Amino acid sequence: MDDRQLQLWVEQISLSSFGCPFLHRARFNRRLRSTGGRYFTRTHDIEISWLQYEQFGAADVEKIIKHELCHYHLHLLGGGYRHRDDDFKRLLDKVGGTRYCRSLPQELKRTEPFRYKLVCISCSAEYMRKRKTDPKKYVCGFCKGKLKLLALDLQPHS
Repeated sequence: MDDRQLQLWVEQISLSSFGCPFLHRARFNRRLRSTGGRYFTRTHDIEISWLQYEQFGAADVEKIIKHELCHYHLHLLGGGYRHRDDDFKRLLDKVGGTRYCRSLPQELKRTEPFRYKLVCISCSAEYMRKRKTDPKKYVCGFCKGKLKLLALDLQPHS
């Protein structure tokens, strides 16, 4: 399946399940790993995880599409389109969408190693980070002390 076929599929689901047309863009995103799909409130586009389709098939992805279409239609109609809103929960239940997608197998999840460590100068508490963080913006969660950023050596020693 490609993006063109996904677009047609989303348009068909929108008409059959919601009775309203989907007038924006739907596409696959091969980088989505922790979520099944995304709805963009500014552009009204929808992205669907290619890995969910590849691993679990069309039936599961259809539920994900219905989930994202709930966001889409409620947002355009001015209803409660967020996960916590009653409008969203009712519509999702009515159309048979899924609240959560299935978890991908561990080997498909990209788990990058920690590259940085924040260390408290006062109590020596350590906070591991994958991204570089400005230690001046944060304080220790235990003692409110100042933090120091350390880069971890990830190169194998020979």
